[in-house]
Amino acid sequence: MRSITATVFVTLDGVVQGLGRSDEDTRGGFAHGGWGPAYNDEVMSRELGKVMAEPRDMLFGRRTWQDFCAAWGRATDGNPFTAHMNAATKYVVSRTLPDVDAWRNSVLLRGEAVEMVAGLKARPGKDLSINGSVSLVRSLHAGGLIDHYVLLIHPLTLGSGARLFEGPAPLTEFELDWSVPTGKGVIMARYTRR
Repeated sequence: MRSITATVFVTLDGVVQGLGRSDEDTRGGFAHGGWGPAYNDEVMSRELGKVMAEPRDMLFGRRTWQDFCAAWGRATDGNPFTAHMNAATKYVVSRTLPDVDAWRNSVLLRGEAVEMVAGLKARPGKDLSINGSVSLVRSLHAGGLIDHYVLLIHPLTLGSGARLFEGPAPLTEFELDWSVPTGKGVIMARYTRR
């Protein structure tokens, strides 16, 4: 059985919305987009590189897949992250996308997230990773399908925005596998479900 690892950039108050750019996700009037890049440093790059070096297929929700497709799908910048994203098999869970032809190696999983991903997880293949796609992470967590979290906890609070878990999440215990502080105060931590 495949395992699923969710990598999530989060603030101290649990906000996960609009990490990369001011216009990334303005739903609900969110005005704090672009809060993440100021905290990037060589430690974060090195540790994320280690996580990405593990051969995995990727899972996306519709919105994140569309955003990543626009940012990475046509990039040819020599960045190892770009090469990884473009080479990986990308499973996209959506009830509304007509197709996923815009980004090579993408496979559409049409239907209910928990059911579709449980079936995928049970099949032989590479382990699965989720970057972003917080709505998908919430659904899969509630369905007991997330095995690991890699959290990048940023030293700021925003006071508003979509949180990693909105409303009650089912009781789930995790063990800390490792943690690394970056030079800019981000704590990177990997947790495994007990």
